[in-house]
Amino acid sequence: MATESEKTLIDSVPTGLFIGGQWRDSSDGATIKVEDPATGEVLTEVADATVADGTAALDAAVAAQADWAATPPRDRGEILRRAFEAITARADDFAMLMTLEMGKPLAESRGEVTYGAEFFRWFSEEAVRIHGRWSTAPNGATRLMTMKQPVGPTLMITPWNFPLAMGTRKIGPALAAGCTMVVKPASQTPLTMLALADLLTECGVPAGVLNVITTHRTGDVMEPLIRDPRLRKLTFTGSTPVGKALVEQSAEQLLRVSMELGGNAPFLVFGDADVDKAVEGAMLAKMRNIGEACTAANRFLVHESVVEEFSRKFADRMAKLTVGRGTEDGVTVGPLIDDKARAKVTELVDEAREKGATVLVGGSATGDRGYFFEPTVLADVPTDARLFREEIFGPVAPISTFSTDDEAIAKANDTEYGLVAYAFTESLSRVIRVSEALEFGMVGINQGIVSNPSAPFGGVKHSGFGREGGFEGIEEYLETKYVGIAP
Repeated sequence: MATESEKTLIDSVPTGLFIGGQWRDSSDGATIKVEDPATGEVLTEVADATVADGTAALDAAVAAQADWAATPPRDRGEILRRAFEAITARADDFAMLMTLEMGKPLAESRGEVTYGAEFFRWFSEEAVRIHGRWSTAPNGATRLMTMKQPVGPTLMITPWNFPLAMGTRKIGPALAAGCTMVVKPASQTPLTMLALADLLTECGVPAGVLNVITTHRTGDVMEPLIRDPRLRKLTFTGSTPVGKALVEQSAEQLLRVSMELGGNAPFLVFGDADVDKAVEGAMLAKMRNIGEACTAANRFLVHESVVEEFSRKFADRMAKLTVGRGTEDGVTVGPLIDDKARAKVTELVDEAREKGATVLVGGSATGDRGYFFEPTVLADVPTDARLFREEIFGPVAPISTFSTDDEAIAKANDTEYGLVAYAFTESLSRVIRVSEALEFGMVGINQGIVSNPSAPFGGVKHSGFGREGGFEGIEEYLETKYVGIAP
């Protein structure tokens, strides 16, 4: 049961649609139940937007675009800076809200608040560094000027697993660049985004610049916006099948598109690796966010000379984790997001067992209520098991072996996905060789976390295109205009 302080926090969050600077109900009065995945209980209900509500949100963004683009970069940056400071000051509330609606332990949620807020600080500094160039044509007859201008109204569709950071990673550069937006958070975890919209209004974001619509009728409400000629950009974080459908829809208006899609991250442990360091990295790469992350290590490929030691130590660490409601002291593993997610993880583990995998620890759903699954390590997993082909999105680590560097790289690249890979080795030459050979947008060397607001986040192949964060992140929201001037 939610405590009184938890109920007070939930009651403080607006539950309507945020359109044109105003909170309003859905046009048909429908609502969505928001569930606590640790208990299955309903926390609250939020407005369930209709097609008309989506259009109204885009109307507001379009109306605000010209004035926001003309707002001095320093002013846009100062709003973001104030928002960074405000989120930091309210870190405990944001962390608790995420834990209640998504399930992750409070320590994880606090980490996300720090990470998510940093995108606002980073892009507050980038707002004043948008610039073009000036040059003389080779024949001397023309002066060449390039300028950067905001792309324009943007549709942002964010996932449930990082309710704050996936929003700030998109909103930050858009505000800095001078773009207005319509944000559609996941229906499972809308409260954090609604609280963020309220905070951004307090920090000075003008009416219509940021609009937030919550809906479980996602396809019906989003498709008309994507096909609307007034929309100029679409950014989505989520599954690859949904991303492909959105890209198809976006082609009608030739939208600028950035897609951060699924992953199937390999975690390579070479024979010369520091095994203890590799185990520490594995815990981070696998168990961050309960394994519900596109960057989560999905396949552990370990050299045959160290696989026994790595597997034993890794299983020992996983066995010591504590499963429970994320608000409770000492809990390190919260629930999965819903029963569908837990059923999929169970199915993947059972299929691997049938193919000969050995369970070293865990292996089953657990708990009388909520959607919990035991931290699990599986050894001797055949590479044709679904665990090695599909994104697990849960606390399950399948281990297989390799004997040569070429075999490791081939197995790592044997996937349609290409978001992130991890490699542990003490050889500098291997670091260079492996980093160049891995077909992934990001590579972590001797570390289990690669995400950083100052670095470009994104993948290749079926993991999408475009980059978020870093110097590259703001370019996704800027167009280049060339002006030729006769002297």
